[in-house]
Amino acid sequence: MKLGRLILPFVAAFSVLSCSESDDNSNGSNTQLVNEVKTLMASGNWRVTNYFDDVNETSNYQNFVFTFNTASNSVSVTGGGITATGTFSVISSDSNDDSISLDADFNLGFTAPAPASLIELTDDWDIVSYTSTEINLIDISGGNGGTDLLTFTKVE
Repeated sequence: MKLGRLILPFVAAFSVLSCSESDDNSNGSNTQLVNEVKTLMASGNWRVTNYFDDVNETSNYQNFVFTFNTASNSVSVTGGGITATGTFSVISSDSNDDSISLDADFNLGFTAPAPASLIELTDDWDIVSYTSTEINLIDISGGNGGTDLLTFTKVE
């Protein structure tokens, strides 16, 4: 029951914040949304400021800085004594549903020898909302129905 109390306010807040002009497209294509998020993520360095996977695991990422490269579909991570690379993409999901997420997927992929904490972020995340300094992602597991939350905040 505690999990429901933690997630419900987060989901409710982001459902209000997730509306944008790029989301309202009558032909179902969200190319503008995808391009905006790609441009945003390539515009600087990012930190994980929230990661919730059954419990708050944000502290596992406090030393990591993420740099996204849309030209090569890659992400590099430095800090905490490590340097790792992975894959990254933003694609249209064209689901046109009424879910809390925008119709785009934020895909992350890490494999060994990356640290287990980075491999844990490997998923096709749904974009809930974004601003010029923050992107909020969600993943609802098909297996156990758990909800994972991930927020990247731009490093100033």
